[in-house]
Amino acid sequence: MAKGKKTYRNAAGVRNQVDKTAKIGKNTRIWHFAYVGARTVVGNNVKIGSLAHVDYGVRIGHNVKIEGMVYIPPLTVIGNDVFIGPGATFTNDPYPMSPKMIGVVVEDGAIIGARAVVRPGVRIGKNSVVAMGSVVTRDVPAETVVMGIPARIAYTRQDYDQKKKEWESEAS
Repeated sequence: MAKGKKTYRNAAGVRNQVDKTAKIGKNTRIWHFAYVGARTVVGNNVKIGSLAHVDYGVRIGHNVKIEGMVYIPPLTVIGNDVFIGPGATFTNDPYPMSPKMIGVVVEDGAIIGARAVVRPGVRIGKNSVVAMGSVVTRDVPAETVVMGIPARIAYTRQDYDQKKKEWESEAS
């Protein structure tokens, strides 16, 4: 085992790698083969999916759900009540391999769809939605839905919530 790392086994006996300096909140679940780096702070009631990589110095709020195979690099800040879909990737180096990095900020209530990619230094606004497969190259305003490559505003969060409500009420 690497120096400074804690190995946690979940109920099924599968290992997770969590740095001993990481602070993990109450009722937080870390699934199979996930990694949490040094000096990372994870809030209460967080779920970190299988094979997720949460690097060092990341801050994650409360009631966050991070699906499997997500990459969250150093300097990322995630608010409360955020959902991050499977395979989403945040970045922090606009000119690889520069020693100077800038993080992504995800504000409270945001939803990031599966396989979305977020450019370094971007701010995802409060209660906004990034559609699956989108490439986010600039800030996302609060209460908006963005989609595409590059991601552009498609409609409002209010419209999204209405579409979701209609979809959920349709007969199966």
